Amino acid sequence: MDYKDFTVVLPTLNEEETIGIIIRNLIKAYRGISVIVVDDGSKDGTKEKVMEIANGNRGVRFFDRAKSHRERGLTASAVDGILESRTKFVIVMDADLQHPIDVIKFMAPKLEKGKDLVVAIRADVKGWELHRKMISMVLIVIGYAILVMTGRSKCDDIFSGFFGVNRSLFAKTYNANRDRFVLGGYKILYDFLKCTKNGDILVDQIPYSFGLRQHGTSKAGFRQGMLLFKSFFS
Repeated sequence: MDYKDFTVVLPTLNEEETIGIIIRNLIKAYRGISVIVVDDGSKDGTKEKVMEIANGNRGVRFFDRAKSHRERGLTASAVDGILESRTKFVIVMDADLQHPIDVIKFMAPKLEKGKDLVVAIRADVKGWELHRKMISMVLIVIGYAILVMTGRSKCDDIFSGFFGVNRSLFAKTYNANRDRFVLGGYKILYDFLKCTKNGDILVDQIPYSFGLRQHGTSKAGFRQGMLLFKSFFS
């Protein structure tokens, strides 16, 4: 299969230990695929790692958000990457190796056959402490209930950071609902779902095992949690 109609968007913030690995794995596994690394102001060698690969591969691009005056955040980075892409389909995933790239080979055919959104569902989450699982479960219940009560699109993992989407559909939805996307947050999928009516888009999902972070540190914290509540009610 040729992946010339697909772009992988990788939001980054200090991911020098993993970014080179994931880009090389992607371009090796998926012939013709494009990769956009959207960096939110890394202070390490993330940019240098990406440019080393990009200089020999026109399908790899580095988008430096630090040069803009736009709001910082993972959602903002993902939005910029999707809008900057030039292909029919876009896949958003983390750059820390917790999202297995093998899932893409199951996502891509579904998108090509007409699905508007394909979500990678965390069927098994390894390494999380009990309190983190409890907090996550409570937030999922609240978020899911809001989607159901307002008649919005949904899936089994509404906070997944790993999904594929029809680019033109996403752009249209975002442009019509800019104020509802919490750019400083980190749950872009939820923001997208709450802006689409149930039944208006074709949604599919693929289960996978969510791995442990091997390098770097998580960016999730109290501020991100508060921004998630903002997403619930915007």
